[in-house]
Amino acid sequence: MRSKSRSRALIAAGAALAAAVALAACGGGGVGGGNAGDITVAKGGPASGSVLISNWPGYVAPGANGTVAQFQQQTGIKTTYKDDINDNNVFFNKLKPELDQGSSGGRSLFVVTDWMAKRMYDLGYLQQINHADLPTVFQNILPQFEKSKEDPGRKYSIPWQGGQTGIWVDTSKAPEIHSVADLFNPKYKGQVTMLTEMTDTVPLVLQSEGINVDEATKDDWLAAIDKLRAARDSGQIRKFTGNDYTEDLTQGNIVAALGWSGDGSLIGNKNAEWRRPTDGCDLFFDQAVIPVGAPNTPAAYAFLNFAYTPANAAKITDYVQYVTPVNGVRPILQKEDPTVANDPKIFPTEQEIAPCSGDPLPPGSPQDVADVEAAFQEVTSG
Repeated sequence: MRSKSRSRALIAAGAALAAAVALAACGGGGVGGGNAGDITVAKGGPASGSVLISNWPGYVAPGANGTVAQFQQQTGIKTTYKDDINDNNVFFNKLKPELDQGSSGGRSLFVVTDWMAKRMYDLGYLQQINHADLPTVFQNILPQFEKSKEDPGRKYSIPWQGGQTGIWVDTSKAPEIHSVADLFNPKYKGQVTMLTEMTDTVPLVLQSEGINVDEATKDDWLAAIDKLRAARDSGQIRKFTGNDYTEDLTQGNIVAALGWSGDGSLIGNKNAEWRRPTDGCDLFFDQAVIPVGAPNTPAAYAFLNFAYTPANAAKITDYVQYVTPVNGVRPILQKEDPTVANDPKIFPTEQEIAPCSGDPLPPGSPQDVADVEAAFQEVTSG
C-alpha cells in the first residue's frame, strides 16, 4: 500500500506525479476550476454524526479493540470504514467524476500515496488542512515527517504509514528467490506477479539491471518497460496487480510477487516471507487527505488526532507492521511487542534505507514523463 524522493533520515516523503502532461489532460474538474490555489480549508469544530473513510487493506488494527471500534467508542462518531483502495490510479479514476462535481462520494477522509495526493491537490480535488484542528497530530508527528518534498508545509496531507517495496516469496515453493532478477527466471514462468504502480515496479527492474535510478535516462526506463512487456507476452509474469497480489499468495497461485513490506496480515500463507531484494530496494509513504465535498471534516480531523495518539498508533503499527510517522510508538512496542519494535522493516535505520530509491519519476520533460507513463500503462493493462 502504497508512496514516495524521501528524507534519508527515515522514510520521509515521496515522488511527484508520474506524468505532468497527463495531469493537464485530466481536465479542470475540481472545486474552484481544478486549481489548488482556489482550494478552501477544511472546517473544524466539534466532531459528531457519521463519517466514511477509505483506505488500503490492512491499514488499521481490526476487531472490537481495533482502531475503528475504539474511535467510535471514544468519540460517538458512527464510522464506516472501507478498505476499497487497491491501486492509486484505479481509485483516482473511479473517484474523479465525482470530484469533478465537487463531491467526494460521501468520503470525508481517504489515504493515497504521496505522489497521488500531490496530483489530486494540484487538480483542486483536496481541501487544505488547518493545523490548529490537528493538535495531537502536530504534537506527535516525528520530525522527519513534518515536511515532505510534495507538501513542504503539510497543507493538505498527513502521513499515514509507509514501508518498502520488495518480494513476497512462498518459501515452500521457491526459497531460492532473493532478487528481482530471479523473477525473470523461466523456471517461474506464470508464477510471479508485479505491481501496477509504475514508481514501485520500474525502479526495481532498473536496479536489477545494475542501473542507478537517480541516473537513469528515459531510454533506460523504456528499456525496463520493454523487459516487462516481453515477460508479460511470454507468460513469465502471471499478471500485474494492486494490493490483490496477496490473494494469489494466499491461494498458492504464485511463488513470488512484488509487494509491500507490511502486508503479512493480508496473506493467509504461513510460508509467505517478505524479502528486500538483493539487487535493489524501494521506499514509499501513504498520506491521509480530506477531499473536496467531504461531508464531515470535523470527524476527519478527529480520526487523525485519534490515530496520532501514541497508544492508538502503537496498536496500528503492531498490526499493520508498516513504518509509523508517530513519535512515542516504539517505546510502547518495546514493552508490549519487542519483536515488532526491533523489526528493521518497521523501524529502519538511515544506513539501511540509504541505498533505496524513493519511487522517482522518469527524467526529462513533462512529455517524456507522459511517454514513459503511457508505455507502462500499456504493459500493465494489455
